[in-house]
Formats: sequence, structure tokens, C-alpha cells
Amino acid sequence: MSEPAASRLLVRAEGSVGRITLNRPEAINAVDHGMIRGIADALDAWEHHPDIRLILLDGAGERGFCAGGDVRALREQILAGEAEAAMAFFRDEYALNARIAEYTKQVIVFADGVTMGGGIGLAGHASVRLVTERSRLAMPETRIGFTPDVGGSWLLGRAPGRVGEYLALTGGTMDAADAIHAGFADHLVPADRLGDVRHALVTRADPDTPTEIAMLFDETPEPGRLAASRAWIDDAFAADTVAEIIARLRDRPEADAAATADLLETQAPTALTVTLAAVRSARGLPDLRAALAQEYALVEWFGRTQPDLVEGIRAQLVDKDRAPRWQPARLHEVPAETADTALSFRPSVPLWS
Repeated sequence: MSEPAASRLLVRAEGSVGRITLNRPEAINAVDHGMIRGIADALDAWEHHPDIRLILLDGAGERGFCAGGDVRALREQILAGEAEAAMAFFRDEYALNARIAEYTKQVIVFADGVTMGGGIGLAGHASVRLVTERSRLAMPETRIGFTPDVGGSWLLGRAPGRVGEYLALTGGTMDAADAIHAGFADHLVPADRLGDVRHALVTRADPDTPTEIAMLFDETPEPGRLAASRAWIDDAFAADTVAEIIARLRDRPEADAAATADLLETQAPTALTVTLAAVRSARGLPDLRAALAQEYALVEWFGRTQPDLVEGIRAQLVDKDRAPRWQPARLHEVPAETADTALSFRPSVPLWS
């Protein structure tokens, strides 16, 4: 029997800090609808509370801050014809992502350990984003026949050079140095010092200056793998199409470039095609809310029209055979108008009303 939803969040005041802890360590703190609503309720309660000056968001356990949303449940809803219920979750989740970005008080997040998918939606838009030597950040949606969401396309579109396209298409994992380079995090703090950061936030007279407090514990990392790979990433991922990106990767002398081409050839062709267009479109959008609206429409388009999403979740997370049968199976079989069709799709219920 599953735990009551209320126990999956720990919400309390610590001095003038409002602290929210994701409390599903057995699931690496994956968020469900009740948790999303609970976080939103806490933010509502604290926004104008005179004694709360700062919000701290973290995760229970040693494995990670948040592994994402419950995509198994999403698959079950799609198969059961319950698309409306699935979209209600996304509406609340995306509203929370925007709320964190726009919140009147600063939000500091400890993105320690695994922080992926929906975890990026909670951490990536915060005021101050701390990572540790254990952090592993990613937007791995293309691996399940899907596309980056929760404002991920907004962050990816603003990554330096063509790092955004690279991370979006490959679903690649970032360590702390990579996350800071890509603009997904602000400071590296050793995991064993996070307690000291929290203590300083709670006990200092000026807890609403979290950047200054974080910098007291900051250990700026050496340039990471992403920074060292920018030459071939920026060259290959500037190509107009996924097929041309793969061709450029094949022409590069770096072993990592060839390995990346191999990986892309295993990903869902439709998801790759739409994701490349979505990240580039997000680069030209005016704000996070616009990016979330674009993602929301894409979520419904994938859920209602594309078999790859259900199949990708099956292969990766249900049967775990890692042998998805994509439809279509090859990039050249993806209709030329697919990206335009996806990006022009209008959801049945608008995200912002």
C-alpha cells in the first residue's frame, strides 16, 4: 500500500526559512500530483507571511533531489484514455515551475544527487541553485520518445553555443561543472557542507541573501566535459536537421562525437525531430511562461498522436528491455512537416487562461 500523499512532503518553518523537503527517497523523490499541489500550497501560505523570508527546497535521502515525475502513471493514463487527467497534472506542474521562477521571495534549491526531468522543473528555475559532487542533472525525455518539458526547453535554449541541442537530443547527464556551464546551476557546494548552508540560512540575520551565503561555501569546479567538448558540439549541433547533425558527428575525429552519433541513431526519430525544433523555437520565445505553453501543447500532441511515448516508457521503465520499437523507426521516414505540425498543435485546454 502506498504512503499517504501528505507524508511525501515535509513542510515546516525553520526560523525565517520556509523549508520544503521532497520525501519519497525510495523513488528518488519522484513527484506525483499531490506533491505538486502540496508545494504550491506551501508557497501560497508563505508568499505574504511576514516571518518567512526565504524558501529552501531539498530532497530526502542520499540518492537525489528528484528523479522526475511519475511517467509510468502517465503511460497508464494514456492507455486508459484518460488524457484529461494527465494534462491536469501537467497544468499544475507547469504552473508550479513558473511560480518558482516568479516567486516574490527567493527560492534556494539543493540539487544534490539525481535531478532529472521534473526535478529540473523544480530546481532549474529557482533563484539560487546549488549542486554537489554527487549531482547528476539531465533532461532525458528523448530516451522515452518524448521531449524536454517543465521549462527545460527554456533552459536548453539559453545554454551556451549548441550545448542545449546536444543535451536535449542526447538526454545526456551533467555533473556539477557541466550543469554550471550549461546554466542549469549556480554554485558547487560539497554535499557534506549543505547542512552548514542550511544552518547559515536559518541562523543568519540576513537569510534573504542566499547567494552571498552560498558563495561562502562555493568550490568553483574545474572546467568539465561539456566545456572541453564545445568544439565538436558547437560544430555538429549547429546543423539544420538531426540527420545532418549525425553526419557532422561522423565527420569529426573525436571518439565522443562518433559515440554521440551512435546514441542518436537509437533514439526515437520523431522525438528527436520535434525536440530540435522545440529548443530552437524556445530560444526565440520571450519568457519561461511562453516556453511552458509551447511544451504543454507538445505534451498533448505526443500523448494523443504519437505511439512512441507509451512505447518508450514501456521499454525503459516498465518491461525494461531497452528495446523500443519506434514508429517510424528511421529518421528519413519522419514526415517533413512533423515538427511544424507538432509546434502548431493547440491543446484542448489552454495552459494559461
